[in-house]
Amino acid sequence: MTNPLHLTLGHSPDPDDAFMWWPLVGIDGTGPAIDTGRFTFDLVTDDIETLNARALRGNLDITAISIAHYPAVHDAYVLTACGASVGDGYGPKLVTAHPTTVDNLREARPVIAVPGEHTTALATTKLLLGADLQWEAIDFETIPDAVREGRFDAGVVIHEGQLTFADSGLHLVEDLGAWWQREHGLPLPLGGNAAKRDIDQRGGAGTLALLALVLRRSVEHAMANRETSLAWAQQFGRGIDLATADTFVEMYVNRWTLDFGPQGRAALRGFLDAVHASGGPDPGSIDIVAPADILGQAGDTLDSVPGASA
Repeated sequence: MTNPLHLTLGHSPDPDDAFMWWPLVGIDGTGPAIDTGRFTFDLVTDDIETLNARALRGNLDITAISIAHYPAVHDAYVLTACGASVGDGYGPKLVTAHPTTVDNLREARPVIAVPGEHTTALATTKLLLGADLQWEAIDFETIPDAVREGRFDAGVVIHEGQLTFADSGLHLVEDLGAWWQREHGLPLPLGGNAAKRDIDQRGGAGTLALLALVLRRSVEHAMANRETSLAWAQQFGRGIDLATADTFVEMYVNRWTLDFGPQGRAALRGFLDAVHASGGPDPGSIDIVAPADILGQAGDTLDSVPGASA
């Protein structure tokens, strides 16, 4: 094997990420379920805002990040074409303990609980309610209870909370992904998978493209072995049943996850430009590395491939 590389991969503690990446290491120490070629992986689980902060420090080789956060880490990371979470007409939910409207929230300007300063959830809520939005970042798991108990007048729920908020007695004010699609005719790019640019220097030219191929094969294997993948992923859903885990995974592990595609790339540009126009950072270039097209069949070995031309 030429120039082996051991890489850390950070993902959020939710069913869709767990579903995608278990084939890289196997289940319960059984070893990879796919041919990972030159690469070995350690999976690291942290909430998305912690992963956003870690990306600023550059201490993970591959990591989930909020798309809104990409401009801040652009110099150190590229996005991989595979591994994104895209809300196709749905997304994080703006919720309250009592029925109200978007207009009422715009007028009242309450402090809204959000799952992190750098999250797409916050960036989209600012686009909806105004850049002068008052917000406080708290642990995403505590947002439903914090709103239900009256500590905040409104909150933005992510992960499985998008499906279970009503179980906490909360009311939907706006689905941010649905609102974005109505306004712009595009899906909402929520999370991306980012890989460090220096992987090409460490492993040789084309290593990032080869890595992107391995990551895509992980998602493909997970999708092809859905029952096994769901059984593993359910434990990351904080008590949800298998049917709810299945629904959530279907929302965020799909064709968009395999590849952004032209519409997904347009969605990235449209969203980041909108954030910039409202006072956010200039996104500059959006760099996406696609899988290397170097192998003939899905079963071909990766072991002898030193790299690939991106």
